[in-house]
Amino acid sequence: MTGRTHDLAAITALGGVAYVAVPHTITLATALIAVLFNQLGGIAPDIDQPTAPLWRNLPEGHIFGKIFDKSVGGHRFLTHSLLGFAIFGLLIHLLLGFLHPIMPHVDTGIVWWSFMIGMLSHLLMDTITKEGVPWLLPIPIKFGLPPIKKLRVSTGKAVETLIIFPGIIALDIWFCADHYQTLVAMIHQRLM
Repeated sequence: MTGRTHDLAAITALGGVAYVAVPHTITLATALIAVLFNQLGGIAPDIDQPTAPLWRNLPEGHIFGKIFDKSVGGHRFLTHSLLGFAIFGLLIHLLLGFLHPIMPHVDTGIVWWSFMIGMLSHLLMDTITKEGVPWLLPIPIKFGLPPIKKLRVSTGKAVETLIIFPGIIALDIWFCADHYQTLVAMIHQRLM
């Protein structure tokens, strides 16, 4: 999937989880940081590409990107597995623990979950592509849905751009329209 599809899928997944399992109250700072980390989680697995936005925006990042790409086994290998998911989870947990003293009004647990939801959405979206995902690494078998590769989506092609991306937007519009009163009440009562 393309970056914009991953971004949209991540925020859609976060919205769905927040609707079902929103905490009693949440600070505005937590909500904003959670959305930021959700979006980072939505693109984090693609850090294994030398052309990833992180590497493009760092001085000499293309060099670091190539080194990182080789060290994790290339695209859609370690960072696209349950093992990679766990490693990212641990690293983000440590980062948030380090940052917590300078963010006293941020619930780092919610932020961590937001990142993980974004990352999981990435892996699920890539599972429906022709390449699949090596969920059970170190077993190097890539899994995809549906199991017949010809029926899966090609990244950046017509099915993604004309059906999946607009379909997620339509789902978001329907969800917001259908649950409008509940969403407004949640924002007024729980966001502080």
